Amino acid sequence: MLETFEHGEALYHVREDDKGADAYYQLAFLKAEMVQSEVKRVKKQREAEKQQLLAELAAKAEEEQLLRAVAKAEIRLRAQQAARLAEAERLVQKKHKETPQPLPTTYTVRRGETLPQISARTEIYNDSTLWPLIYRANRDQIRDPKRLWPGQVFVIPRNFSHDEAVEARRFSNKK
Repeated sequence: MLETFEHGEALYHVREDDKGADAYYQLAFLKAEMVQSEVKRVKKQREAEKQQLLAELAAKAEEEQLLRAVAKAEIRLRAQQAARLAEAERLVQKKHKETPQPLPTTYTVRRGETLPQISARTEIYNDSTLWPLIYRANRDQIRDPKRLWPGQVFVIPRNFSHDEAVEARRFSNKK
């Protein structure tokens, strides 16, 4: 551009050719306009690339933020699942503990035990005065209620009426 302008100046001053100089001047202006339009185009292209790069960076940042949110949600979900599992296990254990064990229907005599001691056991009647119920149910094995033998297996009656219990208590208090 500068060379074209200088060439026009040389024509004008040295040869005094106005028309030739004007042609070079116009050519210089056209080149300047072309350079300006190219600069604008490059600037727009760079701005577009910059905007695209910023958009990509924003998308990556948003993606990372979403991944973090998903990871936090996963952690919360696993914690909730662990809490539910622990609660379920606790409930199962509690239910298992609360489930009453079936009461025994037989009892094996140990050395030194008496009918009131057997009757007083929590798994039997938890009441030492109900020993006559055991005696009546096992008369075929018990000759003397005061003498029991280790290893004897007694049937423990479970279905007795209130009246039978009252009668057993009355009988045990007489002896």
